[in-house]
Amino acid sequence: MKQIAFEMKLIPGNEAEYKKRHDAIWPELAALLKTTGISEYAIYLNEATGSLFGVMKVQDVLALDLLPQQPIMQKWWAYMKDIMLTHPNHSPISIPLTNVFYLP
Repeated sequence: MKQIAFEMKLIPGNEAEYKKRHDAIWPELAALLKTTGISEYAIYLNEATGSLFGVMKVQDVLALDLLPQQPIMQKWWAYMKDIMLTHPNHSPISIPLTNVFYLP
C-alpha cells in the first residue's frame, strides 16, 4: 500500500460549501474510490490560505489513472468546479506533495 499526498486550492469563500458537499459525498463515488483501491482518504483545509491537503492510501497507484475516465468522477468534478481551481476538463488542479518525514 502506498500513501499519496497532494494539494488543491479552493476559491475564497467556499470553505463551508466544500465541506457540505463532501459531507454528502455520493455513495456511488465513494464506492468507485474504494473499488479503485483507495482507503484512508482524508482532506484537510488550511483556512488561512484556502489550500486543501489530501492524503490517501492506495493499493495500486496505476489504478488512479483510470479514475478520470469514469462518468461519476467526471460528474463530481463538474459539480465541484465552481468552488475550486480546476483544469479545463474540470478535474481539480492537484499538486503532488513529496513526503519528507513519516513516523510509523
